[in-house]
Amino acid sequence: MDVFTTKSGRVRGRRAARDPGIVTVLGLPYAAPPFGVRRFREPQPTEPWDGVRDCTAFGPVAPQSAELPGAPSWSPGDEDILTLNIWTPADGPGDLPVLVWIHGGAYVFGSSAQPDFDGTALAGGGLVVVTLNSRLGFEGFGRVPDVDADSDLSGAGADADADADGDVPVPGAGTSAAAFPDNRGLLDQIAALEWVRDNISAFGGSPDRVTLAGQSSGATSVACLTVADRARGLFRRAVLHSAVNAFATVEQAARTTAEVAAAAGVPATRAGLLAAPPEALVAATDRVCERYAQDPGSGQRHYDPAIYGPVADGVLLTADPLEALAAGAGGAVELLVCHTTEEYWLLDAVGSSAKITSEEQLASFAADFGLPAPLVEGYRERLPDAPLLDVYLSLYSGLLFAEYSTRLAEAHALAGGRAFLARFDRRRDRAGGRVRAWHCADIPFAFGNLHEESVHFLVGGPPGAADQELSRRMAGAWAEFATHGEPGWAPLDGPVGSGATVRVWRTEAEEEADAARRSGGARRAEGVRRVEDDRGAEHGFRDLWRTAGLPLLAP
Repeated sequence: MDVFTTKSGRVRGRRAARDPGIVTVLGLPYAAPPFGVRRFREPQPTEPWDGVRDCTAFGPVAPQSAELPGAPSWSPGDEDILTLNIWTPADGPGDLPVLVWIHGGAYVFGSSAQPDFDGTALAGGGLVVVTLNSRLGFEGFGRVPDVDADSDLSGAGADADADADGDVPVPGAGTSAAAFPDNRGLLDQIAALEWVRDNISAFGGSPDRVTLAGQSSGATSVACLTVADRARGLFRRAVLHSAVNAFATVEQAARTTAEVAAAAGVPATRAGLLAAPPEALVAATDRVCERYAQDPGSGQRHYDPAIYGPVADGVLLTADPLEALAAGAGGAVELLVCHTTEEYWLLDAVGSSAKITSEEQLASFAADFGLPAPLVEGYRERLPDAPLLDVYLSLYSGLLFAEYSTRLAEAHALAGGRAFLARFDRRRDRAGGRVRAWHCADIPFAFGNLHEESVHFLVGGPPGAADQELSRRMAGAWAEFATHGEPGWAPLDGPVGSGATVRVWRTEAEEEADAARRSGGARRAEGVRRVEDDRGAEHGFRDLWRTAGLPLLAP
């Protein structure tokens, strides 16, 4: 039987459908349900259990309105959401490297149950893979006021009554502002890492060989934990794919709370927010986002209304991860950073981004983000035949993902850390249009999950042999980095564009075609490029951004 003993009790997993040599343990709680008296508080330890707990199905997802292909949706009443999943070789030697995955989703949607994140293939490559759910949206990142000047917390219904009476002890409750901390989603992720430290050896993993990985908002979460003292020592390496440029001050987070509370019809107080059920805050968040989307005069949030993110609370985080890494806060953690070359085209394709098709709209976009005219004109010059929409999408790709991700790696390297950089540039032509190297397309390749039908929209249909070969190389790079700290190319030795090595992920056929175009047929070795010239869309327009500077954004 595939039974394992954790510090909370015994659990039973099952063999993976794709590979009977891999055991999966699903829906294993790493912390107590964060509702009732625990709502808006730090994650608390799970209660131990007797007997053997069946862990053969994913746990509930965090409160959200999204319904994603192949993954469960959230329903009011689903509370045991702080769970994780493990894939481990059935007959592994023990002491294996561990890869812990944090999913993306703009801090408001997604889960570890998405088929993209099945860990079977990576576990087959010698890793113990852990994926996790944490609080999202207001539950995870909404700011709860420090003090209610106009309310009594004991009037916030059953939650407050039980807390005040002490029926369920919650550390810190009612004693300090930290009782309702910011960044609760990040605190959940730390609790999951602490669970891994304390329990992963029972599943064949080494607590001293943990790599933390994530994509999009998950990647920025990883960046935050890399510079957070509280997470120090819980992982030694980090993988960041398409980290997003979004980090809030306390004041900005408080304004978002006021907007969401108003949309929910409750006071923006502890009592008011506790009285609003999770589904009410999910619906209110959706209404606030829709209002921004419909109002071209609403500033930066109009273009991509994502309103939550990590907060510089002065406790867990004091600065944007980019600034913190530049100051050396990443310490000895080794980084592997990747972004795609056409990030923002996905957001346009799924309709979550504003359509910019006129000169007036493009000028407003640049003004709203403070982008200098030479930067915009530089993009125009390098995309002379592109529609105006593509110029906007390319600019926004750099602003939100590509340039920020690249600078994270550069900052860490320049501060004395080890950092590796890659770009995903696999494209594909198909009937009806071109498949772009857009946001999220790289993840099924790295996880080895191209066969999943739910990812075919991202990658342009069923994979071919060349795609499978690229997937093996990318998954192998993750495994080698997690195991040895060496993904297969040299770390950065200076700013990108000054001779630093960057891995460009393409299929073999794309490599051959690119080599022929660039150098008359002389193929470059295994997709590794020296980027001294660093021009063009595939290199993120680095020289333009170096001149213009990168504004750090808030959600």
